[in-house]
Amino acid sequence: MRKKTTISLILGILLSVIALYFAFRHVPFRDLTSYLKTINYLWMLPSVSVALMSFALRVYRWQIILESAHSISFWRAFHPLMIGFMINCILPGRVGEIARPAILKKNENVHFSTGLATVAAERVFDVGIMIVFLVILLSTVQIDPKLDITFGKYHFNKEALIAVGSVTFKLLILLLIGLISVSIDRIRNRVIDLVMRSPSLLFFAGPDFKGNLQKKVCVPLVHFIENFAAGLALIKYPAKMVACIGLSAVIWGLAAFSYYLMAKGCPGIHLSFNELFAVMLITCFFIALPSVPGFWGIWEAGGVFALAIFGIPAKEAAGFTLTNHVVQIFPVIIVGLISAMITSVNILQVSYEEQ
Repeated sequence: MRKKTTISLILGILLSVIALYFAFRHVPFRDLTSYLKTINYLWMLPSVSVALMSFALRVYRWQIILESAHSISFWRAFHPLMIGFMINCILPGRVGEIARPAILKKNENVHFSTGLATVAAERVFDVGIMIVFLVILLSTVQIDPKLDITFGKYHFNKEALIAVGSVTFKLLILLLIGLISVSIDRIRNRVIDLVMRSPSLLFFAGPDFKGNLQKKVCVPLVHFIENFAAGLALIKYPAKMVACIGLSAVIWGLAAFSYYLMAKGCPGIHLSFNELFAVMLITCFFIALPSVPGFWGIWEAGGVFALAIFGIPAKEAAGFTLTNHVVQIFPVIIVGLISAMITSVNILQVSYEEQ
């Protein structure tokens, strides 16, 4: 596991270095530092406050998703969520997604696979709302149809963005079908029956081998499927589903408003709320790529590209993106570290032991 983590980190560093080069290759360091001196950093305060409000709503949404399997208080959900997001910012491989259900298992005695299923459900809501908003925004904001921005051998334009959104939407549908299938009792029982019967297909193997395979592989896999399905019990409650969809829309709206507030203090970033909302969503698609902890490089490349779509010059785009990156992740790291101290969570241990 450590070898895989090291490889992931090395690949992330290489990709981040390449992304940083393409993001800042047209911005002299002196121009960037002079622009950073012109920013009104007082706008960081309301921007950070709104961003943290969005995380509070994430906690409430996670409570609703968890409620079907295990009910916990706001603060007992708040700490694992913030620790998970903090770990994503400081360790490679997005192990924060694994750490959160690990903390839930340790502190609340919730099966790891059940907690993991609730995190997966969260991501479905997030990606679904992101795609819906991106399609709406790209059809309403003004983008030059002749725009063609080059990153190495790749060409990015409006058609490319729509294509990426379309592919992501199709993948989301497949994931949603899979999650719904696991949560339906009849389908799940059929899958479990197939898993338990699978050793009998090995006609060339002896009875002892088949028995060990069923005991050591099939039975644990069945337990995982059952516990994972418990975390998806939300699907059976339409009212909770609607509440989570509504909360997801508000969460991303607040995140975009945080961008908008920070832009108020950055000279040259004269974009509407909808345009900055699109910038944020495009940046999010970039940071889904492998990168170093904290998404350094990939975040900047996505932000500079997205701002270029709306005619923002390279210097202003680089300065705003870099500043906003700090505004968005450092409060999360600080709050996550405080939560780790309050709950006495060993960050490194909980990040790797469940893998």
